[in-house]
Amino acid sequence: QVYFEESGGGLVKSGESLRLSCRVYGRIDTVGSMAWFRQAPRMQRELVAEISLGGDPDYADSAKGRFTISRDNSRHSMSLHMESLEPEDSAVYYCRARVSLLGSRYTFSYYWGQGIQVTVSS
Repeated sequence: QVYFEESGGGLVKSGESLRLSCRVYGRIDTVGSMAWFRQAPRMQRELVAEISLGGDPDYADSAKGRFTISRDNSRHSMSLHMESLEPEDSAVYYCRARVSLLGSRYTFSYYWGQGIQVTVSS
């Protein structure tokens, strides 16, 4: 009932930039907070950045000063602009959205995208 369209990953060199995008669609009433997580091999999934429905951002320490999260509520979409990328940023990046469905406006659940690979070479 909730589907994701993620794009923008790929292979870049250290110091370069990349922009990830995520759009949520389906039988959606409201999209609340949205967030990007990442998971490197043999590591736990970790929060990178989150943005509230009102547009207030929050960043992991590793992302502060380098990453910028934004959203477009009219399209149920979110972007993550990443600058000064380092090999340590290599991971699968996942979009997560807090969503209520049509007919259940006040019942929210978290939904996850399928993930998108980001690889930064040194």
